[in-house]
Amino acid sequence: MMEAIRVPRIGPGRPRVRPDHVLGDKGYSSKAIRTWLRRRGITHTIPERADQVRNRARRGSQGGRPPAFDREAYKHRNIVERCFNRLKQWRGIATRYDKTAQSYEAAVTLASLLMWA
Repeated sequence: MMEAIRVPRIGPGRPRVRPDHVLGDKGYSSKAIRTWLRRRGITHTIPERADQVRNRARRGSQGGRPPAFDREAYKHRNIVERCFNRLKQWRGIATRYDKTAQSYEAAVTLASLLMWA
């Protein structure tokens, strides 16, 4: 999924594939995702899961430093969450009735356009 990130440019030009910053929830706190973002030079704000905090504390000094976390930046994530919740009001999107990814994406696009208008 992370490979599919596209940030449209204002004006002409193809979309960027490297965003300036990624805000994610605890589902994206795995070491593999953090490493992938770090290698690509993408800053991120992702909280740690409780089990990761416990495991790091259990290992003591070998556990390493906790990843940086900006609470103020994380507060902006609610805008995206509210959009997802509004999209889930469409039964076909919430239950994923569509058989193909293409038709599901079309349904999300249509619902987004209707919400925008």
